[in-house]
Amino acid sequence: MAATSEKCIITAALAGAATRKEQNPGVPYTTQEFIDEAVKCYENGAAIVHIHARDPEHGAPTPDLEILRPIVEGIRAACPIVINLSTAISPFASKEERIAVVETFQPEMASLNTNSMNFAVGDWKEHKVLFEIVFENTFQQLEWYGKTMKDAGTSPEFEIYDMGGLYNVLFIAEQEGLFVEPLHFQFVFGVLGGMPFSTRNYGLFLETIPDDATFSSCGVGPACFASAYHAAVNGGHIRVGLEDNIWISKGKLSEGSWDQVKKASEIAKLADREIASPDEAREILGLKKP
Repeated sequence: MAATSEKCIITAALAGAATRKEQNPGVPYTTQEFIDEAVKCYENGAAIVHIHARDPEHGAPTPDLEILRPIVEGIRAACPIVINLSTAISPFASKEERIAVVETFQPEMASLNTNSMNFAVGDWKEHKVLFEIVFENTFQQLEWYGKTMKDAGTSPEFEIYDMGGLYNVLFIAEQEGLFVEPLHFQFVFGVLGGMPFSTRNYGLFLETIPDDATFSSCGVGPACFASAYHAAVNGGHIRVGLEDNIWISKGKLSEGSWDQVKKASEIAKLADREIASPDEAREILGLKKP
């Protein structure tokens, strides 16, 4: 069984690579929108903010470091929240562009995707695939990205879409010194091509990760708050935000990622968990000081 914490860390994923303003107008595109949303999330209980930069003109995800730079610097200046940068970025970013965010900004945390997979968007009523890519994350990349993060002082957040990704990390982690332990895993539920959310699947993840590891839950769409409840009662941590889910409740759009953070805080408190501050999150996860 994984390590548990009395305090619950809440992460806000503000934009992602796919969600657009046409789906929810709260998705940030501009630098100021990212900064304002990060501050609102912090004020409502988020300790960590997860960032994919967007082109401010048309909203497409971008690996452009000069677009990401003022977002990172602006959030750092505006509030003490932990910054977690995406190394997925977009379906079209190269391997080199994906890891450049770590080399350039040396964030406290960064996502580290753990296996190659079919990654798709589908129509669940008609069971038709609307868009798909093969999301490439090889063993060689796990080693390369892991070493780069260690050299930068960045803690990896291992994104686990299915059991294969989890076992990949455990295999590579046997290389002495590659990953700083304890490891931190994020269980991602509901991506078409990955594992759906269920109590059974959640249990499989918990039974398999190391005893001293920490974990967080991230659910796409309807899996968002269902997985949050499971994290709350099992001593884990919670990720919410418009990257993963545009709804605050059935049929009602979120006003932004911040109101999902507020709801996640209420869920944690119902489980008698206190909400971790950014500095408490740093201590729980063993992050370097910014």
